[in-house]
Parts: sequence; structure tokens; C-alpha cells
Amino acid sequence: MKIVVSSTGKDLDSEIDPRFGRCAYFIIVDTDTMVYEALDNGNLALGGGAGIQSAQLVASKGAKVVITGNCGPNAVRTLAAAGVEVIVGQSGSVRRAVEDFKAGRLTTTTEPNVADHYGMGGGQGLPASSSVGTGRGGGGGMGGMGCRKGGGQGMGRGGGMGGYSASAHPSASASVSRDQEVQFLKDQIKELQAQVSGLQSRIQDSKET
Repeated sequence: MKIVVSSTGKDLDSEIDPRFGRCAYFIIVDTDTMVYEALDNGNLALGGGAGIQSAQLVASKGAKVVITGNCGPNAVRTLAAAGVEVIVGQSGSVRRAVEDFKAGRLTTTTEPNVADHYGMGGGQGLPASSSVGTGRGGGGGMGGMGCRKGGGQGMGRGGGMGGYSASAHPSASASVSRDQEVQFLKDQIKELQAQVSGLQSRIQDSKET
């Protein structure tokens, strides 16, 4: 069986890219032989429709399952129409995800876990049930790192790194515990690290070609 994993790099030891439509690479793996192929994602910079285009791309490669971090509704619908199952919420290495799949430890879904346009502008987009937190304060920080907390008091600063749009707090409309807030921020750090890793891989590839 062929499965596809969104990846920040070109081999099985690369980290899973949390974005599906705008991931850096797709790793296509034959689960019977573990032979794999790394495919550049030409949809990375699309202004819109990246999820649909990427879904059509992996379906055309004969994939039966997609493993990724996050997948929006348009991509999920397109994959389902092509008979491709979707597994979301994954992180860690591509190899580990494939091994977990082969061992039956992963569960497919028919529901998206982020909203449309997830990952646009080089950032990590919005969880499906969240709204944008604009933040309070100014100056040069991490570019739109405006995570709303409860009543909307921003925690970040505007300006800075080229349009990164951090997710709103997952419970922006309700009070949240400190543990939930800390976990949310840890997830944001992990997504940023995956994005940086993907960009570094592409820079290295450009130097070699």
C-alpha cells in the first residue's frame, strides 16, 4: 500500500510538516517494502486552493492514506472523493508515523481539524474552531503573535517576521487553565520549528542545485 506523509525534509527521518496543503515535501512510502519517494510540493506558495491541489497530487500518485498534522475541509473532501483516507494530529518523524500506521496505532478521520486557508502567509493558520487573536501592544516581535486569552488580552506583539499568523487560543471564548495555555504555546513553538526546518531544507536544496 502507498501512503503519503507531509514532511519538512526528503527522507524518512525528517519531521512531519504540520501543514498538508503547504507542506515542504510529500514522502510517498510503500508500506510493504518501505521504499519511498520524496516529492517537492509545488503548491507551497499558492495563494489559495493549496489543499485541493495537494490532495489531487497525492491521489494521482496512487496513495491510499495521507498522514499529516493538520488538514482543512477542502483537502479532506477532495481526498475522500478520491478514495484516500486521512490521518491528522501527527508529529515526530515520518518513519515513526509509518511504523505506527503499520502497527494499527493510527485512526483515520473524515473531519478536518483546521479551517480553510490554514498555513497561508507562511504561518500555521487557525484551528478549525478558533478565531484570530490580534494581540495588544506594538513593536517588533514575532509578527502577529497575538494569542487571545479569555477576554481577548493579547499576549504577543505585532510586526516582525513576515506575516506569521499564530493561532488563536483554542478556547478563546471561554476561560482556560494555565496548563491549557502552556500546552497551546508549546504547540505553536513546535509548528514554528517544523516550518523553520522545512525552509532550511529548501535553502540547502537550492544551494546544491
